[in-house]
Amino acid sequence: MRIVIVAETFLPTVNGVTHSIQRMLDHFVDRGDEVLVIAPSSADPDDSGLDPSIRVVRLTSVPLAGYSSVRVAVGGVSRVKRILAAFAPDIVHLASPFELGWRALRAAAGLGIPVVAVYQTDIPGYAARYGLPLLESWAWQRVEHIHSGATRTLAPSTSAVRQLEVRGIPNVQLWRRGVDTSRFHPGKRSHSFRASIAPRGVKLLGYVGRLAAEKQVDDLRVLQDIENSHLVIIGDGPLRPALESALPGAHFTGFLGGEELATAVASLDLFIHPGELETFCQTIQEAMASGVPVVATGRGGPLDLVDSSRTGWLYHPGNLAQLRSQVVDLVGDDAKRAAFSQAACASVQGRTWPVLCEALIQHYEETISEHALLRL
Repeated sequence: MRIVIVAETFLPTVNGVTHSIQRMLDHFVDRGDEVLVIAPSSADPDDSGLDPSIRVVRLTSVPLAGYSSVRVAVGGVSRVKRILAAFAPDIVHLASPFELGWRALRAAAGLGIPVVAVYQTDIPGYAARYGLPLLESWAWQRVEHIHSGATRTLAPSTSAVRQLEVRGIPNVQLWRRGVDTSRFHPGKRSHSFRASIAPRGVKLLGYVGRLAAEKQVDDLRVLQDIENSHLVIIGDGPLRPALESALPGAHFTGFLGGEELATAVASLDLFIHPGELETFCQTIQEAMASGVPVVATGRGGPLDLVDSSRTGWLYHPGNLAQLRSQVVDLVGDDAKRAAFSQAACASVQGRTWPVLCEALIQHYEETISEHALLRL
């Protein structure tokens, strides 16, 4: 199959969208598919980790105001249309589309190419979190335009599917995310990592992700004084200095990747995720695969991932007293925490990337068939 992936964000930026694309590319290479990636340019592009068979076309981009690590591709539809016409794909995959994805949708429509649009980032929700209601309204218009124009939309959770269907977007299907259960595994737990942070016996309460307003990491302040525990913040982002001031007792690791991340996650006793804008939340799956129980907000993607009272706890959004009480409950109950740990690890077995990528290929094939019928 000839596949074009239009990536709103790509390497060297590391986030949930890029991670998903990398796993997809690995699978497509194994299958022998021909793949072209269209992505924003980067000040320091590094595609060396990709298979040589994968072509990457970088479009001129500018840094997003206030978030310089994010690049936004600029330019018109015609350039994207020329790229698509030259490659002649069977399918165009829009990964978390917004600006570049919108142009690619128009280009594909002009060439009669079927489009799968993958909803992965709640951009309108981000605008609301940053107190920009006019931008939120405009963002929803853009999201609705893109996903209504796609041949098929894929969303990663039942909550995200409902969110789009309520907006009147047709043909929304569920496509979850995989997890690397060999990389994220309870066996990666490290006593030396734990000892470098807190004395023996102290429970490590961890967060993994971007340090930005939409992640609500400052909600973890209510956990700072829980007896026999220590906060561990894994990640980086624009709010790191402010969070280091707000959470003076926490241990900040900075960005971790690869085996360092797998070791850190498996070495936690509890994983905490306070963000309410997750369409999925890959870090929760990685924690569960590592045998770490989860306490997360009961909104969005976590609703599908956390089986409350079996693999972790879900607290009512905004109820930080409930968040604290649930964490206190698990910190103080070794038997319950161990039971949740085993159940969490078992719950993600079978959610591997090869399985999920084969499901994606099936979506591609069905979308191509649907598109052909629509053109009759």
